[in-house]
Amino acid sequence: MFRKIALFGLAIMVVCASGCIGSSDGDETVVIGSKLFNEQYIIAHMAALLLEEHGYDTEVREGLGGTLVNYEALKKGQIDMYLEYTGTVYNVIFKLPAPDTWDVSTIYAAAEEKLMEEDSISIAARPGFRDDYAIAVYEDWAVTYGVETLTELGQYGATFSIGTDPEFASRQDGLPQVEKVYGYTFGSVKQMQPTLMYEAIKNNEVDAISAYTTDARVDMYDLVLLEDDKAAFPPYDAILITRAELADNDELMESLAMLNDLIDTATMRALNYEYDVEKREPRDIAYDFLVDQGLLTE
Repeated sequence: MFRKIALFGLAIMVVCASGCIGSSDGDETVVIGSKLFNEQYIIAHMAALLLEEHGYDTEVREGLGGTLVNYEALKKGQIDMYLEYTGTVYNVIFKLPAPDTWDVSTIYAAAEEKLMEEDSISIAARPGFRDDYAIAVYEDWAVTYGVETLTELGQYGATFSIGTDPEFASRQDGLPQVEKVYGYTFGSVKQMQPTLMYEAIKNNEVDAISAYTTDARVDMYDLVLLEDDKAAFPPYDAILITRAELADNDELMESLAMLNDLIDTATMRALNYEYDVEKREPRDIAYDFLVDQGLLTE
């Protein structure tokens, strides 16, 4: 996914090496990094709030950079943790060979093993949502024609036009993978910038679009995400990762474990809506959600 990847040269020098747990100066502030988009900010603040509830000082570095900036900062002890995705670990960080189809458990296990073997990095929490690629159509159309899966879309695919960003149209785990696994092609493929795809389907310029499963605009535009029933797309399970030395801190890990299975994909999409559309601050979104879940006191 393009938004999950950034050039390593993106300003890693701005990351301060001091102040993390386990750093040489002994400061006990937990430093949490994040990538450059909605759910990254929200989950970073959830982790911070849960740690603060258990007596830790925290610092959230919103928008630190993309995948490689955050990962290198974590390895070097410049941050203590950040939210990553299993598919990104598999495809981007370690560039492991792609299987014919993607199994969620297998990719999770491979990511977990590789993180520890190569860089002594542990998974501290698995919130429960996935930010996968998907194909979206209008919900009314899907209900009318009884289409819930990408397999079922096949009988209409040849007459459909799909709007995608250029990356999804060309990269091997994007549209080419759909065509390979499901055995059909769309009638036409219209490449455009991601910000234009939702307007294109709204204006009936295309019949379907590529999307992310946590994108708030799916609900805004009354779209539905078709089930990838043959596992064509890589799974991008959200995982909060930290250095193994911090994973030995039982109290810290117990605090973060409260995030486990807390947020399904639809809930994350709703929280992203609060950030993207309602323009709420990510810490406020995180706080209200954790209070509602009974994990924080007002």
